[in-house]
Formats: sequence, structure tokens, C-alpha cells
Amino acid sequence: MSEAKRVIVTGATGLIGKHLCRHLTDKGYAVVVFSRNAERARNTLPGMAEYVNWTPEVPGDWGQALEGAYGVVHLAGAPIFGKRWDAAYKAQIHDSRITSTRILVDALEATRTRPTVFICGSAVGYYGDTGNNEVNESSAPGDDFLARVCVAWEQEARRAETLGIRTVLLRTGIVLDAKEGALPQLVVPFRLFVGGPILPGTQWFPWIHIDDEVGLILLALEDARVSGPLNATAPAPQTNYDFARTLGKVVGTPSWLPVPGFSLKLLLGELADRLVEGQRAIPQKAHELGYSFQYPTSEQALRDLIT
Repeated sequence: MSEAKRVIVTGATGLIGKHLCRHLTDKGYAVVVFSRNAERARNTLPGMAEYVNWTPEVPGDWGQALEGAYGVVHLAGAPIFGKRWDAAYKAQIHDSRITSTRILVDALEATRTRPTVFICGSAVGYYGDTGNNEVNESSAPGDDFLARVCVAWEQEARRAETLGIRTVLLRTGIVLDAKEGALPQLVVPFRLFVGGPILPGTQWFPWIHIDDEVGLILLALEDARVSGPLNATAPAPQTNYDFARTLGKVVGTPSWLPVPGFSLKLLLGELADRLVEGQRAIPQKAHELGYSFQYPTSEQALRDLIT
């Protein structure tokens, strides 16, 4: 591009953010990283155009950096996986998304030259436990904790639409990456020959390869047809049983030792519900827009990521 477009990225040092920032830079965008610790972000993610100290809970001078930006990609939020869900952590999951989005949209409203597009993270948890029913972007929300968080999160983000900003709600599944996130943890028991599905095994596992996650964000950033909810999931979701069998095949070990749901409940609290329930989420809008998935099946994705 003749003149680099500025794109703001929050959550830039997270799994998705790091991959996205590097792809944006490669494509000629000027990436502005919003971080609680700008200097640490510079060390983690060198080569970006600018690093801005951002405290998402309160307004601040960081709002000035939004002026004249082409786009904002808001990925910040406390991790869903990795910690036991007690009352305090559930409050952190909620507030890190809803409060930060509210204050960010307030800052967008205060700009004189507003961004063209605002992409806000969300999750397929929006749909709750869908059983065996397929869901797409027009499906109704669920009513469990994570679904209610996603509904409130998206409501805050949609305020940007009233400002004339094209707004995209990125409902992401479980992102598969070689080094971070869920996959390295899932691989460990298989390498120890004790891998298997999480019971009951019939729950759906809405996954996506990190490259397709980034690809869909780029589509949302660059294609003016994209607005509203966008499911960031692979086109071939599997049950947990089938995904575990594919993972065992790729690793080269059996998938024979199922993990009881009650044992996860003791270890993870309410988080365990996210693993024994699932969403048969279909990326209908991506298909309609002509997006071509690089890794449409889990075997293709896992063979790329597992070495």
C-alpha cells in the first residue's frame, strides 16, 4: 500500500495478537500496540510502528492514538483457559472484556477522525452448549456464564456501529497453535500414551488453526462486506471423541484413555463445563464471503502444527 494504514491492536502479546501483528506488518500496515506495559510489549513483539501504554479499565491519554487510525482490533481479555474458575476469576473474565470494550468505544466516540472498522473479539461460547445442533452467526445466544459474558461484550462493541464504524464481532473457537494455547496441553498425554477424549466425547469441539484465525481477521479488516458476528471456526467441526482420535493418529499413539468429566470439575471448577459441553459452530458467513480455509480439517491442521 502506498501509505501505511494504522491499525491499533489490543491484546497484541497474546496468542492471536502476536501472529496477527506480524502478518499485518508483513502486509504493510503500521501496527500500533496497546499494552499495559509498552516496553515489555516492545521486547515481546519487536518491529511494530508504535507502542502505547494502555490501562483498559480507565480512560487516558492513550485515546489520542486512536485518532485517524484505519482500524482497531480488540483482542484483550483474561484467558478463558489456564486457571480455575472461582468467583474472583469469573469476575476478571467478565470485567476484562466488558469494561475494556466500553472504555475503548467511549474513546472512539471522542475521536474527530474515526476508524473505518472495529473488530472486537468474542467467542463461540456465545451460543452456550448447543448439543448436536449446528449454529451459525444468526443463531440465538445461550444462557450460561460464558454466553452471558459474550452477549454483554458484544453489546458494548455494537455501540461502535452507532458511531458509523463498521463493526465485526469475532466469535472464535479453540485456536490451535504449535507453541501456545490448548494444543500443547492436549498433546502431552498422547505423547505419554495416555491420551483420549474428554467424556462424554459426544460434545462438539469448535477448533480453528491460528493461520485461519488471522486470515479471518484480515478478511474482516479489509473487506467492507464483513460486519456483525463472524464465526472464526473451521468448516469441519468434530466431536471431542473424533478430534482425540485424529490427534492420536497424528501423534502416532492410541486414543484410548477417556478423561471423566467429574475429575475435571474437581480440578477446574466451572471451567470444566466448557470442556464437557461444546458448540457445533459453522462459519457460514466466511463461506458466503468466499473465504478459503487453509486448514479445513483437523488432520491437516494438526499435521502442520505437530512436529
